[in-house]
Amino acid sequence: MAHDGERREYRMEELAKEAGITVRTLRFYRERKLIQPPRREGRIAWYDDTHLARLRTISALLDRGHTLNGIAELAEAFDHGRGVGDLLGLGAPTEETPVRLTPEALADVFGSEATPENLAAALELGYLGTDGGEIVHISRRLLEVSAALVREGIPLADVLAAGRRVREHAEALAEVFADLMISHNRSPQDANRLRPLAKSVAEAELSLALDRRLRER
Repeated sequence: MAHDGERREYRMEELAKEAGITVRTLRFYRERKLIQPPRREGRIAWYDDTHLARLRTISALLDRGHTLNGIAELAEAFDHGRGVGDLLGLGAPTEETPVRLTPEALADVFGSEATPENLAAALELGYLGTDGGEIVHISRRLLEVSAALVREGIPLADVLAAGRRVREHAEALAEVFADLMISHNRSPQDANRLRPLAKSVAEAELSLALDRRLRER
């Protein structure tokens, strides 16, 4: 059932058919709390595209050899994860472009590295948020770099761990430049105009630091 401008809804049999599973399997997933409870209208249970996206994600992860216990932990992380508003900040200016993905598309980006544990870690780190049946990555650049590192053979878990450490240092750098601008009574407009200069200093120092570390090793 669907009305104009509303998300499509399915009865249990229709949802199972769309997801390519049996009604019995759908009931099992619901009992394991792998999907959210349906909307009730009298004795009729209505499911929507959010449920369908979750079922397709479960199937994709099972095909990659993941267990239902691990998928259950991921489902809990999604259900209690950050929404898109928390992730991006309401009205907050940013130079980064967020990316909207279906769960299946995100799994395709990272292949076998799209484990429940790694996705839950990305949610906790704040790289990912949820918006209905979609997943939102906070930054296209971070997504592309993370995927490139995985293609180079670096495990996604290590990429995320490195991202956590980089964020700590990035916050410290941002504090340095914010203090510099505030101490000289710069307006918000001036601060935004000076952002490229701050980024250039950080990039140059990182480049020089990499040179030193690589020579040492």
